[in-house]
Amino acid sequence: MGDPEPIDFGILADAGFPLETYETGQKIFVAEDPAACLYVVKSGRIEIVSYGTVLDSVGPHDIFGEMSLIDGGVRSATAVAAEPSIVAPVNREAFIYLVQRNPDFALQVMRVLVKRIRGMNESL
Repeated sequence: MGDPEPIDFGILADAGFPLETYETGQKIFVAEDPAACLYVVKSGRIEIVSYGTVLDSVGPHDIFGEMSLIDGGVRSATAVAAEPSIVAPVNREAFIYLVQRNPDFALQVMRVLVKRIRGMNESL
């Protein structure tokens, strides 16, 4: 199956999504925070950390923070910029807009979720 296809940042830019900039070591969100959005990485690298362990490292055109957006729960891990990074937050309303405008966006998000679940299963 391989890695999921990268998210097309062009569809975000076309829709006028705002960008957020983070410096190395800056936290984007912390475990147990309420969640209002997922993020798409434009540039840089973000580490997803839980109890001091790096669970994942995501780079340009990857997404993170999608679980809480989908299920409405709190953040299950902390996201930290591993280097200077630019990300686009995508809230629930924007997510629905993107899925309606580009159904492949939903498939890309599902592929990311499947990849992460398979990775967790393999580590058991």
